[in-house]
Amino acid sequence: MTLCVPCLFGLEGLAADELRYLGMENVRSETGRVLFEGDERDLVRSNLWLRTGERVYVLLGEFPASTFDALFEGVRVLPWERFIDYHAAFPVKGSTLDSALKSIPDCQRIVKKAVADRLGEKYRAVRLPEDGGVCQIRFSLMKDRASLYLDTSGPSLHKRGWRANSGEAPLRETLAAAMVKLSRYKGREVFLDPFCGSGTIAVEAALAALNRAPGLGRRFAAEHWKSVPGELWEQERAAAREKEYRGDYRILASDVDPKALQIARENASKAGVAEYITFAEADARTLTLPAEKGVLITNPPYGDRLLDAREADRLYRAIGKSWRASKDWHIYVLSSSLDFEKSFGRRATRRRKLYNGMIQCQLYMFY
Repeated sequence: MTLCVPCLFGLEGLAADELRYLGMENVRSETGRVLFEGDERDLVRSNLWLRTGERVYVLLGEFPASTFDALFEGVRVLPWERFIDYHAAFPVKGSTLDSALKSIPDCQRIVKKAVADRLGEKYRAVRLPEDGGVCQIRFSLMKDRASLYLDTSGPSLHKRGWRANSGEAPLRETLAAAMVKLSRYKGREVFLDPFCGSGTIAVEAALAALNRAPGLGRRFAAEHWKSVPGELWEQERAAAREKEYRGDYRILASDVDPKALQIARENASKAGVAEYITFAEADARTLTLPAEKGVLITNPPYGDRLLDAREADRLYRAIGKSWRASKDWHIYVLSSSLDFEKSFGRRATRRRKLYNGMIQCQLYMFY
């Protein structure tokens, strides 16, 4: 199969590296997605292990489609029966961009009819019951080229199954995991997030230190598919548990808001990593770093997120002054401010463009 992993913009390279590390074949990254070749076991493993990808799709096919007839015929020739059994429900979602076919509802109806015609012919049925498991069909029309997918994940992979609660402006787990991955944190150093909010970065750091598959605590859409044997999920979950590490990790997370800290503690407990994280109420502006060296990763409030630009500037100046003696710390700060370095009082060693939702940010790296 050709499998496709959609990503937040800026994370394609990291997701591709993850897939190569998992042993996937013919991995290639494109804007907003990573493609690779694999079988049903690879489908299962990628869902369980990916930290920076949003979903795992089966790519059924791609073809030009500037008319509804072309869309219908292109969809109808694809091998839907390989994955969608007689009883399966197959709802359709999609998007269009810079294409002649602009109406999403009309495209949904065309795709649904084409798939139903194909399956009806294969199963010799005038009408399919659709009373079984869900096989979500997704289409994308971009510049008159159609891509047709089946969603194997269900809820996005950033929904690990542990964050029932979140504070204001929560950071997506996949982005937090990307920041941890870019820092190369493996659990050996002291780790600190001084603006922890609901605890997402600290939890992702703990999962990385433990080498715990982020999808272990949740279920996936393809677990209900007859085309993916159930024993594969059992085998790969067992194999993932055997690969976990045990260690004495020093992961610290603090915030000035006691309500946020309570949420963070609850989330860490749900994720099964509460014993590895120490939470404390503290003001990052006057914080003394807890060791001579370590890794600090954080997502402070910024002008597009909770604070106005002037308040954000004052905050950056304060933490820059507070952390000035941190020469042996590796510091990673996500911010949308283009003047962050000026306010912080230090030029970043590297910068990387990332997106927090629809907000374009920079990950400022100091080391």
